[in-house]
Amino acid sequence: MQPGASASLPARVFLATFTVVAPVSALIVALGIWLIDPYGASPLRLPIARPIMDINQRYMYPQVVRSKAYDSVVFGTSTSRLLDPEELNQAFGGKFVNLAMNAATAWEQTELAKLYLRHQPNPKAFILGLDFVWCQGPGELQTITFRGFPAWMYDENPWNDLPELFSIQTLEIAGRLVAYHLGLMPERIRGDGYEVFTPPEKTYDLARAQGHIWKGFAEQRLPVVSPPVTLSDEAAQRLAFPALDGLELLLNRTSGVPLRIIAFMPVHIAAQPAPGSESAARYGVCRDRIAALAKSHGVKLVDFAIASDVTSNDSNYWDPLHYRLPIAGRIVEGLKEAVATGRDAPDGLYKVR
Repeated sequence: MQPGASASLPARVFLATFTVVAPVSALIVALGIWLIDPYGASPLRLPIARPIMDINQRYMYPQVVRSKAYDSVVFGTSTSRLLDPEELNQAFGGKFVNLAMNAATAWEQTELAKLYLRHQPNPKAFILGLDFVWCQGPGELQTITFRGFPAWMYDENPWNDLPELFSIQTLEIAGRLVAYHLGLMPERIRGDGYEVFTPPEKTYDLARAQGHIWKGFAEQRLPVVSPPVTLSDEAAQRLAFPALDGLELLLNRTSGVPLRIIAFMPVHIAAQPAPGSESAARYGVCRDRIAALAKSHGVKLVDFAIASDVTSNDSNYWDPLHYRLPIAGRIVEGLKEAVATGRDAPDGLYKVR
């Protein structure tokens, strides 16, 4: 026997064992993931309840959509997330789901809405909460954020989901789902997508909130540009807002929906362009184009993103974008009134454009 021959035998046995055990173990893990499947995407999934267990709505909402359990819907960013489906049910009838996503780009919102309309082609109500992402120029427009976007979940081929599901992330969320069924963990948010993601109201601190709201502004007020910047008709026509193509597509696809509302959400005045500024002029052009789209498609456009007693009052906000819980209820009531009367709010909360 040559020196070292005996020492190489255990190594060869280990390698031989590893080449068998490793793929078998991986297959067992993969099969477990595909059967449990917390996202409801696998064609091999077991018929079990799958509540929302992930923190990334982009991964959880497709299965909510495919359940076809909700005939009315809200889309938007975090500025629309506090609209309670149960309150919307009472205001408009139907069975609402809130599919607004944190920091959602206009493209992400459009993709999710397209998925919803494929699986619920005749909804009773369609509400889209708007903010600045719809008015970004070509150089500013984002499609996907650092959160990622699982495009494979948004097509109609479940088999291409299998390799994508084989990941540490899915394994973690599958573990949470198992814990839920064992009674060890609650569902993360309600099945209709609603979550109070802002801090508890009892912890509200006005001084702290003002620090967030007015960061970067002196004396807690916006600068006023004087004389105001105006754009010529030619300059306004040259402005491009690519996301509005997606908005028009959604308005075309919802032409038969009985109730359609697009609403600018009430961000604090500190998050609105400074009066008279070039940004305000550009944003005004975009808003006018959205108003023209709404009018041409017979859609109600309700504008809460104006200077009002709500948006000018620091105590209504946690930061420039996120209002407090009581304001969400006022928005739902405002939408109901706007639809019923077709007129601006008597208290100045919104304008019907």
